[in-house]
Amino acid sequence: MPSPPLRKGVRQSPMSDQFRDQLVALLPRLRRFARGIAGTAAEADDLVQAACERALARQHQFQEGTRFDSWMYRIVQTIWIDSMRSRTTRKEDGEIDAERFGSDEPVRHVEARLALEEVQRAISRLPAEQRSVLMLVTVDGLSYKEAAEIAQVPVGTIMSRLARARVALAAILESGGGLRGSRTDA
Repeated sequence: MPSPPLRKGVRQSPMSDQFRDQLVALLPRLRRFARGIAGTAAEADDLVQAACERALARQHQFQEGTRFDSWMYRIVQTIWIDSMRSRTTRKEDGEIDAERFGSDEPVRHVEARLALEEVQRAISRLPAEQRSVLMLVTVDGLSYKEAAEIAQVPVGTIMSRLARARVALAAILESGGGLRGSRTDA
């Protein structure tokens, strides 16, 4: 049976199929990374969608033989940095929305959710560079070298940022700075 004719102006190539397959396989990791740096699931979904749109539009810029995941992480990070800059310019409040409380889940699930939210709030208080490195290395499990390639900085900078992020995160959590009411509104 012959293959269906291609629409006029649409090119189909093995690279396009490979590109699509890599992108689809990477989506869960991209979403996890985006959730870590953005703070909310909704913002993370928007971030991943924007990154996918940009990657598809600039597919020709991907260099064969390089790491696809590093390229995509860099796109997500760049879009997030751009959105943070525009929020600062427009003076938007980037506070994390309170997620669903009061479910019928067992107590241990509620406590785990509250602890996770406390950690997420504490992470959101870290500087952007530290937060990004923390997500790449501790959440996504990338090596220092891989994180350095994504962030386009030396490996030593990654190690330093990660060490400072861990110390700062521990200090914030010890002081109760991850708790809901601890943020001061000006």
